[in-house]
Amino acid sequence: MKSWNSSLQYFVVQKARLSNKEAIEAVLAGRVLVNGQKGRLQQVLRPEDGVTLNGQVLKAPQAFTYLAYYKPRGVESTLNPEIDHNLVHALNLEERLFPIGRLDKESEGLLLLTNDGHLYKSISQPQYHQEKEYLVTVDQPLTPEALARMASGVVIMEQMTRPARVQQVGEMTFTIILTQGLNRQIRRMCYQLGYTVNRLVRTRMVTVELGNLPQGAWRSLTAPEVAELTARVSGLFSGK
Repeated sequence: MKSWNSSLQYFVVQKARLSNKEAIEAVLAGRVLVNGQKGRLQQVLRPEDGVTLNGQVLKAPQAFTYLAYYKPRGVESTLNPEIDHNLVHALNLEERLFPIGRLDKESEGLLLLTNDGHLYKSISQPQYHQEKEYLVTVDQPLTPEALARMASGVVIMEQMTRPARVQQVGEMTFTIILTQGLNRQIRRMCYQLGYTVNRLVRTRMVTVELGNLPQGAWRSLTAPEVAELTARVSGLFSGK
């Protein structure tokens, strides 16, 4: 999942074998286009950007793949072929895609996979607090006090969890929206409150819903889904 970190000016120098002065003149004259638009000297290129100089392609846009997968219980969220029941075997895909975030082996539900490094980092890195929603069933009736504590924060692994949005949907079932992803967080939170999780299903990641996707099945995200998802996470690395 390679990212471009150099400026357009530097890229043109390296790719077109121009001097620094020639590259600056070409960019300022509008002879260098990025996605069909006049480029800027210090513009940072993304893998999906296409670059031309005098109509000649210097860089073709990279096509990305975005999949939604219903991970069943028993499948490990890893690409490591040495681990049994891994994603490589479960999905049997021809191209290498990376899972965004994890679901532990006993949990199920929505897992996003992509080769878009920018999107991967924007969702998976914890400092960006992207929303993930879960449907949780526990082993005994829920109390208002337990739900309130779940929402306000529970100390697990010597730290207080971030506030969450919690809603009861059944006697022993609730939904929870997290903006962090500590190891086995929901299970640990429930344990601290005296509950055991019987079933845990992730139903949403940021703007993508699990919907009626069958267990073990995957689908490509639609163009509107990709646009909405990337719009939600855009600007994270530019400080916006």
